[in-house]
Amino acid sequence: MSDSNDWTAAEGRPAEGVITLRLLTEADLPAYKALRDAMLARHEQAFTSDAETERAREASSYRVRLHPQAGGKSLFTLGAWSGERLVGALTCEHENRKKVMHVAHLIGMMVDDEVRGRGIGKRLLRQALALLRREPRLETVTLSVTAGNQAAIALYRQAGFTRYGHLPRALRLSDGRYYAKDLMSLDLRP
Repeated sequence: MSDSNDWTAAEGRPAEGVITLRLLTEADLPAYKALRDAMLARHEQAFTSDAETERAREASSYRVRLHPQAGGKSLFTLGAWSGERLVGALTCEHENRKKVMHVAHLIGMMVDDEVRGRGIGKRLLRQALALLRREPRLETVTLSVTAGNQAAIALYRQAGFTRYGHLPRALRLSDGRYYAKDLMSLDLRP
């Protein structure tokens, strides 16, 4: 994302505190790792990555999630802040292979349990989609969501995503339980 580092968005009622959305920078990587580690540990069925492996990573290893110039497939990672505390994040990836350059992928949507139900996930998703729509080459965005996560599925449907696939037994947890994933997409250029 070439021109998206010049904005922040703040919203909130004074009694609940203001939540500010902004793109993450290298200085934010320790906070991102802390949030991610906590979410992976609390909600293992919601993420493809496992908590034990990710806990061993250095915060700096997430640099590739910040922007394309960092060497990864990520366009950006958007963060939701309550004061100095990172309480939510969403990453958008994209491939540079010619035949799929028009497709982006949303990954790693997370909102801290303490602030759930305040619309932070909706705001992250809405802002991420607005940023993606600024990119003329992008036409479609995809995501996967654990089947049965009704709140997340409802959020994505409300934003216009539709299910195009279902992968049974997509995740196998350490205790042997399996979880399916629903695959969803949204046309950015309706």
